[in-house]
Amino acid sequence: MKKIGIITAMEEEFEAVEKLLTDKEVKRIHNVDFYVGKIKDKKCILAKSGVGKVHAARLTQLMIDNFKLDFMINVGTAGAINPNLKIGDVLIGRTVVQHDFDITAFNHSKGYITGVGNDVKCDSSLIEKLKQTINKMPEVSYNVKLGIVATGDIFCTEKYMKDKIRTKFDADVVDMECGAIAQVCYLEEMPFIVIRTVSDTPNGDNAKTFDENLQLASRRAANILKEFLKYEI
Repeated sequence: MKKIGIITAMEEEFEAVEKLLTDKEVKRIHNVDFYVGKIKDKKCILAKSGVGKVHAARLTQLMIDNFKLDFMINVGTAGAINPNLKIGDVLIGRTVVQHDFDITAFNHSKGYITGVGNDVKCDSSLIEKLKQTINKMPEVSYNVKLGIVATGDIFCTEKYMKDKIRTKFDADVVDMECGAIAQVCYLEEMPFIVIRTVSDTPNGDNAKTFDENLQLASRRAANILKEFLKYEI
């Protein structure tokens, strides 16, 4: 049976996935609770990282070191910077960048990370299976897009920053953890995919919008995960 790692950042995101787990037990490692159980007969290890890249990287490494995973999934919410994405739409990551990583002083492009490159590509075979899952789902009221996740240690609120990240990286959504998870998975040669639901759009007042839509977006991302794990993977 394949063993799947699932990382969320916030409590609401965690709770939406934790409700799907059956036969669960909690293993505490270095003050982190790992929920081990099953979702649709697939063995899963779920944990909450906390917000930001350092928290996310630490948890990813702990999970890889302590559980023999076949692949990793990051599930949660994000801010839309692609104008075609609306609140409640779902973004399946094709590639992940870190918009705040800057060694341009040494003639590298913005976002370039030594030993990694300009981006991290999500696992193509898992993406294909996610696409097949979505095609099997009943018609839904929201859009699902394959695209680029841009990560940084900032909750993006300003429109000028949104536009800058969109222009520079052609990114679709922004978040605060996915890039770190992707980087650790790349270095550890761990297959990785990401499912993020749009909770807000940076416009100067989107912290309020984020709070209003956090639970809905978390449930929607968890539902895509549940449908994905129904099928043979």
